[in-house]
Amino acid sequence: MSGFGAFIASPWGSALAIAAMALITFLCRIGGLVLMSHVRITPRIERGLRALPGSIIVATILPAALDGGWPAFAALSAAVAAMATTRVDILGLAAGLGALSVIRAFL
Repeated sequence: MSGFGAFIASPWGSALAIAAMALITFLCRIGGLVLMSHVRITPRIERGLRALPGSIIVATILPAALDGGWPAFAALSAAVAAMATTRVDILGLAAGLGALSVIRAFL
């Protein structure tokens, strides 16, 4: 193995990769703040920014729910119902995971 390949395969290579990912993540976050500091926040932009967390969650969860079939949709429904009634994140998470566990135990 070459010198660079040996370095990448060593524990220092892993540490370097983690440090590089942390740096890139930090730069992306700071870049967003810097860019948004130059944007005038209109009511339309404010509405879009308020909707952003929900759309990110849907974009993350929907593919997993589609792959998981009806048990995943049932668990997702339980989580949404718990969140809608209690407005407590951890209870919604517990309801969704609990429902999925029960459904998978009986399949």
